[in-house]
Amino acid sequence: MSYETYFSTHRDEHLEELKQWLKIPSISALSEHKDDVLAAAHWLTDTLKKAGLENIELHPTAGHPVIYADYLHAPGKPTILVYGHYDVQPVDPLNLWTTPPFEPEIRDGKLYARGATDDKGQVFIHLKAIEAILKQEGTLPVNIKLCIEGEEEIGSANLPPFLEANKEKLAADAVLVSDTSLLERGRPAICTGLRGLGSLEVSVTTALTDLHSGSYGGGVPNALHALVSLLSLHDDKGRVSVEGFYDGVPELSPMLREEFVKQGVNEDKIRKGLGLDALYGEEGYSFVERIGARPTLELNGVYGGFQGEGSKTVIPKEAHAKITCRLVGDQDPQHILDAVEAHLKANIQTGAKVHVKQMEKARAFNIDPSNPILQTAADAYGKVYGTRALFTKDGGSIPIMESFSRVLEAPVVLMGFGLDDENLHAPDEHFNLENFDKGLLTIVEFLKTV
Repeated sequence: MSYETYFSTHRDEHLEELKQWLKIPSISALSEHKDDVLAAAHWLTDTLKKAGLENIELHPTAGHPVIYADYLHAPGKPTILVYGHYDVQPVDPLNLWTTPPFEPEIRDGKLYARGATDDKGQVFIHLKAIEAILKQEGTLPVNIKLCIEGEEEIGSANLPPFLEANKEKLAADAVLVSDTSLLERGRPAICTGLRGLGSLEVSVTTALTDLHSGSYGGGVPNALHALVSLLSLHDDKGRVSVEGFYDGVPELSPMLREEFVKQGVNEDKIRKGLGLDALYGEEGYSFVERIGARPTLELNGVYGGFQGEGSKTVIPKEAHAKITCRLVGDQDPQHILDAVEAHLKANIQTGAKVHVKQMEKARAFNIDPSNPILQTAADAYGKVYGTRALFTKDGGSIPIMESFSRVLEAPVVLMGFGLDDENLHAPDEHFNLENFDKGLLTIVEFLKTV
């Protein structure tokens, strides 16, 4: 039986099985869902056993468990480590969901549920591809290991120590991950770079209490004024004006810029779709280069003072901001956060005090697209989708990818099957079943040819 026929015959069965996993509200960020996260982990271990995997282990951590399994019966063949996560994002705002987030429903060829595309649906593709090969051929053409965690949506804090402690157990020739997207429908992509991350919270304080603007206005520092003046962190060319911010940022090679051009991104379509008069960013770079291969510093929230209805003539005593930086190349997150903090402290307005709390730190991930295993992956997409995958840079961050690459000293192959408009992290998250079907065939093709 061909794999097309096999998956078509078992499609309804597979989708019903996936729905059972999606019904479990495994929200790692909320402590009240701790038991649900564990239930999702147990569901996965049971499913791995049914699929024919061996040495299935549920490893406790300081947070949610990591699941390991393997099938090592192909001596002399490569070992592929499949990584994914079974935790999901919170569902707020609940009222914006068309159907309840943990009651999976198929509408117009799309499976709607929290976790449908990020990442249960994509992990499930690997489980069923492996199971299909075992059922069809009785063994696997490569050695397989799986490492599936329950904390990706909260930063994977407990996975790096697990990797370090289990380097030999997890040793592989490549790490295979499906947690990214196609360029667009019918146009597959392999991500060769993910931006790193640095975040911090800024607080500005002045007087001991809020003050009446009639009695004190013009004579005392205003925390909001001080903060707003402090947050002018870009020059008139869109570059971050923090000294040392661009340390470790590589120049874009002609080859990489050509890959970006091949994507055929229509900037005017993006602008109109977002309802903008113009796009904005660092001068000298295209939109796709700015969001994939250049570093950024963004204000995510600025707040303070009176925010209720009407007017209150107050001089606020404090104001706050949240800042995140997306990092590329060899930028050191600690160096960048230290540089931003130093800049803020050096430029604070007279009479005000600035307090900085450094938070997330993650290095960027990069891999050379000429790596033979990435070329094999691109060919696998081409065989199923009819068009070979392009190599891209993703503006987002999956911090653990850099850890896998560094600790295991193995190439990371990011073969995603999602689409950017599938509302991951938002209401009405869904997975296009066209890519569920093609994803199964693509992973089979990759495992049989790698």
